[in-house]
Amino acid sequence: MATIDTPVKSSVGRRDRGTPGAAAGTRGRRTGSRLWVKAVVGLLLVVEIYPLVWMFLTSLKSNDDYLNNSTWSLPTTWEWGNYAEAWTTGNIGLYLQNSLLAVVPALALILLLGTAAGFALQVMVWKGRSLTLLVFLAGMMVPPQMILLPLFTVYFQTGLSGTLWPLILTYTGTGLPLTVFMMATYYRTVPRELFEAATIDGAGILRAFWTISVPMVRNALLTVGLVQFFFIWNDLLIALTFTNDQDLRTIQVGLLNFTGDFGATRYGPLFAAICINVFGTLLIYLFLNQKVMKGLTSGAVKG
Repeated sequence: MATIDTPVKSSVGRRDRGTPGAAAGTRGRRTGSRLWVKAVVGLLLVVEIYPLVWMFLTSLKSNDDYLNNSTWSLPTTWEWGNYAEAWTTGNIGLYLQNSLLAVVPALALILLLGTAAGFALQVMVWKGRSLTLLVFLAGMMVPPQMILLPLFTVYFQTGLSGTLWPLILTYTGTGLPLTVFMMATYYRTVPRELFEAATIDGAGILRAFWTISVPMVRNALLTVGLVQFFFIWNDLLIALTFTNDQDLRTIQVGLLNFTGDFGATRYGPLFAAICINVFGTLLIYLFLNQKVMKGLTSGAVKG
């Protein structure tokens, strides 16, 4: 009996015919999600960048322009002399110098002592290191406001008042607990076999610390240094407490000089000084941020 050979409709053919539509739907969902992400990122950029633009435009306004016109209006006259007045009359140059003289030594001591303490607490084996780490962690829980009065008394009795040493010592003491904790945590990821091999080769503790551990934790040093730098640079409370001399004020305290005796504020030079402070530290952050990211990727382990 003859039969007619009819084509069999397989599920494979149906799946093949349905593939273009499914792919188009997938592409549409991906495009929609990307547009949503771009919109959120754009909104965040506006939120972050607009205050900087407004601050820069405000620094170019005259005092009458700031008081009589809208806060969001553009300057009627571009007062570029506000920056010169902030640098000369406002003594921003002197305050920047004082900030550098206080921040750089304190940051160097924090990184040196914090790295050495992290090495001793995680790499070296000795009795009581766990308790010592807890003591450092307890230092993170002490509010800085509680230690200002005792420190002021100590600095006055030891004759350190009237210098930048109170700032350097206080910044070092308040920055060490967090630095020790972060460096100790980072040392946990360093292979112990490296130090064992160095010991077998005859290296002592100091040589193992300087030649092996410090190069391996340079990424952590950059990260911790960046964090501590901004903590110290933006400090107002400690600097205001221990700088009783006009010539020793840091930049954060020096910004208060733009307010007159009767509460009158020179807004143009004030915002110019703020721009010098903010944009200078912003450039440092962008530069160091790239260095940190490059260091982290170059130090990654390749399998």
